[in-house]
Amino acid sequence: MLKPPALGFGLGLRVDHYEAILADRPPIDWFEVLTENYLVPGGKPLHYLMRIRERYPLAMHGVSMSIGSTAPLDREYLRQVKALAQRVEPAWISDHLCWTGVAGRNTHDLLPLPYTEEALAHVVERVRAVQELLGRRILLENVSSYVAFRDSRLTEWEFLREVAARADCLILLDVNNIYVSAVNHEFDALEYLHAIPAERVQQIHLAGHENHGDYLVDTHDHPVPDPVWELYAAAVKRFGAVSTMIERDDHIPPLAELCAELAQARALCARTLAAGDGAQRPRRAAAAGS
Repeated sequence: MLKPPALGFGLGLRVDHYEAILADRPPIDWFEVLTENYLVPGGKPLHYLMRIRERYPLAMHGVSMSIGSTAPLDREYLRQVKALAQRVEPAWISDHLCWTGVAGRNTHDLLPLPYTEEALAHVVERVRAVQELLGRRILLENVSSYVAFRDSRLTEWEFLREVAARADCLILLDVNNIYVSAVNHEFDALEYLHAIPAERVQQIHLAGHENHGDYLVDTHDHPVPDPVWELYAAAVKRFGAVSTMIERDDHIPPLAELCAELAQARALCARTLAAGDGAQRPRRAAAAGS
């Protein structure tokens, strides 16, 4: 089987909500956990994670694999990821199609790659090595970007599609990131969606961003804006009922507010599948969150 079964509609697990999740058992199908928060054996975060694991399916999502870097893979980090996975038994493990550091320095940012054949071959080799070490396929997420490389010969979606095919990995499609980059780089977000192979898309991210007029910044600290909802409807039409979650990394509201937003995603997905027709082209940045 190429892809694990879909989990439904989930949220990113955040410290602010630990107690409410355990006390109220909210109507959430699954949680995505930030891998790096739980790599240290023992402690309060892992204690809560193991309790929540008893009630909900989990997926692991990392930010430190640096799959596109020219620095050697951090095998100690990968061993820690594997050990955590053996403990919590996630449905899948994901990280980002980017690089985060080189020469021993971590930028703590998700930096874009040049979309060249050389970079493609390099990333594919590293993804294969990671999957062999972890003993499973991984998911790679498209990142938002604000600069482009002059040497790029492929589009971002061609690069992502080829990495997934050649490395035999899966895709975490961040719809907000597609929209942000489409505005920033002036490409067609729907062309991006229709170029991605449906059989490789395991998960979808929804989030908000900041509108700075002639460019957008992916901040994950706002509700999902209308243009991203519209693009999500187009993604549902293209990919079907893929496991979907809402990310909120800052200005985190009460859990009930995020559950209401998640219910909006669930309802939009159901309506789109029931209608069976294409979604409209998403509006430009003027309609985005500020």
